[in-house]
Amino acid sequence: MVFFDKLKQGLKKSKDAVLGQVNNMFKAFVKVDEDLLDELEELLIASDAGVGTAGEIIKKMREEIKERRINGGEEAKEIFREIITGIIGENAGLKLESQPSVILVIGVNGAGKTTSIGKIAAVLKREKKSVLVAAGDTFRAAAIEQLEVWTERAGADIIKHQEGSDPAAVVFDAIQAAKSRKTDVLIIDTAGRLHNKKNLMDELSKISRVINREIPEASVETLLVLDATTGQNAINQAREFKNAANITGIILTKLDSSSKGGVVISVRRELGIPIKFICVGEKIDDVENFDAREFVQALFE
Repeated sequence: MVFFDKLKQGLKKSKDAVLGQVNNMFKAFVKVDEDLLDELEELLIASDAGVGTAGEIIKKMREEIKERRINGGEEAKEIFREIITGIIGENAGLKLESQPSVILVIGVNGAGKTTSIGKIAAVLKREKKSVLVAAGDTFRAAAIEQLEVWTERAGADIIKHQEGSDPAAVVFDAIQAAKSRKTDVLIIDTAGRLHNKKNLMDELSKISRVINREIPEASVETLLVLDATTGQNAINQAREFKNAANITGIILTKLDSSSKGGVVISVRRELGIPIKFICVGEKIDDVENFDAREFVQALFE
């Protein structure tokens, strides 16, 4: 199954629950009027696009409809899709220009961090890159073992210490290994929860200092894993992490388990961070570089 088909299937809950009603709505309204726009705004809010994002979309819809003198529902639907695609924005892809390049993966426990690392490692391996994974989440029970399973599936190597070890020490050893092996990409797992928020953010800062000290010229991508099923709570999590880390991209997981597909729209608008990857399943190949046009097509087709 090609990924676009997986994406359509994965977005079925969002389509069936809320956003799929958009097509029916545009067909039902012979004339584009305020009633249509009001109902459209309600659907967007129900899909967890967020009140502010929904309001912006409807405002732009109103302006475009007036400027282009649109009356029919099908024409209005195309404008709607154009606006959403524009808000989500383009994905510039990963910036991996050094050897090694670093992908630092952060996020709360349960968001799908471990599986995302395995999936991205598999994507890079398919691109003929050598990949090393650092098991930096040393605090959560069984985290290292779970990461080992996924790195083995991806065909990547792993650097690990004992549970409870200093994560920064794991990262240091992984960097030395990556340099000596001339590894293309080092992916670093991090803790998703410590005793309190400050401890977690301090740990991330410590890891970043080790990276900057040991490989100052390295390309570094800091990817935040967000669980789509949590809707606007995912946005709030992202704001917390954004205060502690220079996040360069989002990995959005569990879209296949969520009816809140509208969160994709608000992530970029509210955070100003591009979505780099989306995951729509639990298999090693159920991930893809994010494409806004493909996403919108799959959601509203």
